Amino acid sequence: MNVKYFIKVLLAIPFLPIIYFQAKAIKAKFPVLPEAEGSKGLAPSVHNKRLRVLAIGESSIAGVGVKTHEEGFTGTLARELADFFNINVEWKVYAKRGFTAKKVEEMLVPQITEKAFDLVVIGVGGNDTFQLNNPTRWKKDVQRLIKSLKEKFNDTPIVFINMPPIKELPAFTKTIKLVLGNLEKVLSEELDKLVRLHEDTYYYSNRITMSDWRERFNVPSESAIFFSDGVHPSKLAYQVWARDVAGFIRTHPQLCAALNWVEE
Repeated sequence: MNVKYFIKVLLAIPFLPIIYFQAKAIKAKFPVLPEAEGSKGLAPSVHNKRLRVLAIGESSIAGVGVKTHEEGFTGTLARELADFFNINVEWKVYAKRGFTAKKVEEMLVPQITEKAFDLVVIGVGGNDTFQLNNPTRWKKDVQRLIKSLKEKFNDTPIVFINMPPIKELPAFTKTIKLVLGNLEKVLSEELDKLVRLHEDTYYYSNRITMSDWRERFNVPSESAIFFSDGVHPSKLAYQVWARDVAGFIRTHPQLCAALNWVEE
């Protein structure tokens, strides 16, 4: 039993009826945004080396809120890596809005037809938080996801991107932000501990805040522009998020050493 989680659950119990009705009202007002189009692409370079990237996960990877993956998270991440390493980056997306880590493992991993990738990037945790997944079940679900991907792609490095910023979402009430934000923090801490048990598996645990992004990436100060509907990222947010994750990859010597460049 995660003691921190147990305490937070006890403190949250009085708020659960309020959260239920607030969440129902918020969901009723949500626009239904489509997932991004174009599930594969290439970020070109003048050199003849290639990096093949798989992006898999929930809405953050599915690109809900932007028209194409090219202008969303995965396309931006590929361009950042291509520019920094001077290589061609081929990318492919397998993602679905609303999916938990369990659904990603059970329903998306079996759909992957490619035989090899040089880097796997995973975005999960938002829906597990929204569905109040507990830390014990969360760890088991993520453990199975890691196992399935390692069985499929052997020693390919795996990078979990940071959790969605629950406490920053404009559409949510203060009560929802408090309860879900606390759960997101616990799940993040559990994921951080879990990846340390696996070789060539990494988690960018830096918590996302709009103030941090504004300071480090010199973007406008209005927090609302980071969201397409008050929950899902905007084009700007996806691109800043991808630049941030690319920075984590570039500055992690062990991870960079584990990447396998392929001669074309």
